[in-house]
Amino acid sequence: MDLKHYRNFSIIAHIDHGKSTLSDRLLDLTGTIEKRKMREQVLDSMELERERGITIKMQPVRMNYKLAGEDYILNLIDTPGHIDFSYEVSRSLQAVEGVLLLVDATQGVQAQTFTVLAMAQELGLTIIPVLNKIDLPIARTAEVKQEIVNLLKCQPEDIMAVSGKTGEGVDKLLIEIIKKIPSPISEIKVVKPCRALVFDFEYSIHKGVVVYVRVLDGEITPADQLNFVASGEKFSVLELGYFRPQAEPQKKLQAGDIGYLVTGIKKPGNAKVGDTITTLVSPLPAVPGYMTPRPVVWASLYPASQDDFALLKQSLERLNLQDAALSFEEESSGALGRGFRAGFLGMLHLEIISERLKREFSLNLIVTTPSISYRLINTRTKEEVRIFSPHLFPLEIKDYEIYESWVAVRIISPADYLSPIIQLLHEHEAEVMTMETFSSSRTALSILMPLRELMRNFFDSLKSVSSGFASFSYELAEERLADVSRLDILINGEIIPAFSRIVSRRRIEKDASEMAERLEGLIPKQLITIKIQVQGLGRILAARSISALRKDVTDYLYGGDITRKMKLREKQKKGKKKMQQLGKVNIPQEVFLKMMRNAD
Repeated sequence: MDLKHYRNFSIIAHIDHGKSTLSDRLLDLTGTIEKRKMREQVLDSMELERERGITIKMQPVRMNYKLAGEDYILNLIDTPGHIDFSYEVSRSLQAVEGVLLLVDATQGVQAQTFTVLAMAQELGLTIIPVLNKIDLPIARTAEVKQEIVNLLKCQPEDIMAVSGKTGEGVDKLLIEIIKKIPSPISEIKVVKPCRALVFDFEYSIHKGVVVYVRVLDGEITPADQLNFVASGEKFSVLELGYFRPQAEPQKKLQAGDIGYLVTGIKKPGNAKVGDTITTLVSPLPAVPGYMTPRPVVWASLYPASQDDFALLKQSLERLNLQDAALSFEEESSGALGRGFRAGFLGMLHLEIISERLKREFSLNLIVTTPSISYRLINTRTKEEVRIFSPHLFPLEIKDYEIYESWVAVRIISPADYLSPIIQLLHEHEAEVMTMETFSSSRTALSILMPLRELMRNFFDSLKSVSSGFASFSYELAEERLADVSRLDILINGEIIPAFSRIVSRRRIEKDASEMAERLEGLIPKQLITIKIQVQGLGRILAARSISALRKDVTDYLYGGDITRKMKLREKQKKGKKKMQQLGKVNIPQEVFLKMMRNAD
């Protein structure tokens, strides 16, 4: 088909504004999926996505549509909305010419809307504003339309009003996509050589690495000899095709197509997002790739049994083939054995990876308390080191300058909640840079705050003080000097590295008390007394104790000499004393996970 009949586009929006539901209606209206096979969130194939009602992994799909007697190919890439997965959005935008900027008619423009819009504008993509959920009784259609007009400097009639749930207005949206989004134009109009951009990939046990590509030049056919420009890895195309939305093999992919290539490569690390694929003979030059994602949260992953270390390594490599934003390297701990220090894009990303390791690979893990990275400079030796794990942080810090990352945060909230939000920002060491009225009833705040404080339950606290109405987005900013210290938890005198964390010195005593109290409520009673101590600033800051399980050893006795009961109790007392000396506290896996999720 002629390139002028191709349209490649993505849907971008704040979380829960209805991207997946609108995708369902597009697939339904174009007849891509039979009605009997249609279901909600049809492009969200991962079990976790369907459970949580969010998109985690981008998903391309090819649709056919006829307009005015002409056939068109519509390539859609459905993208995640949560801020942790904004990297997925940036990757998909490199493969398209236009986007649908979706805004919920009940919530209006949110903080993440600014972030994804900036990505699309930076790439010069055509933007079609779409107002979704107009069927709801609480929809503020006119007011939100004005917000979009102010945001994009467009005309009200340029905004498409639709309902992803009922399908209202979706047919007009399809026409608008064909009218406004430009067709892809190949720079080199020749059959060979070919060139394609890798925007995603996955791993199959039987097929090896399967790359998702946008073909830029020429065409690709089975058995073609190709290579990755960056890694230099050569391969022969075993299979290629489109997504409808399931993989559908084809005889060729041509310039303008979005599809997949089966490479047969079984080694990790050869396929990279942003790499260019071209012919082995007379190759074309590489196209500009993507910015490498920077992890913002670090946590150590240890197998509960050291026998599973090899399985954990293999599982992380497999997940890394599907999730380029995941990074990890091997480390070891005296108490926990061998494991991996892993980097994540945020707390949700960490939680999703932990859950996938548990479900898909049947791994029982110990996940340490999440932390950010710190840059330490020794003031005497001028030696510089970067610390990723709290248990590696020096106990004595007087000879160090400590630097931490700060983030630029945008918050949009109804004006009525400004007072508690300002109080929350003060508690999290934030600096308010600007405050402006965004619409008649909402205010936009631009702030700077330590990344450490953002990870300290800030999102949940913001939702709580604003009754769920505030939204926020963030991006990494500069580094600044940090006033922090290390907190350790000792169980019966032994430091548990998985519980160590770095906290602000100004609230170290409060954090110590909360940690001890929380752990006291999480660890179940055992046969020995459990002594919990929280240590920081060179002393014990908080302590709790969990009494041992008790059994009445004289319960079966009925009457008789009192000395018999006394002997039994004395014997029990000696046994308890011996067990206290030799016994080891068993900390269930759930305790580690709950301490991670509730970390302040």
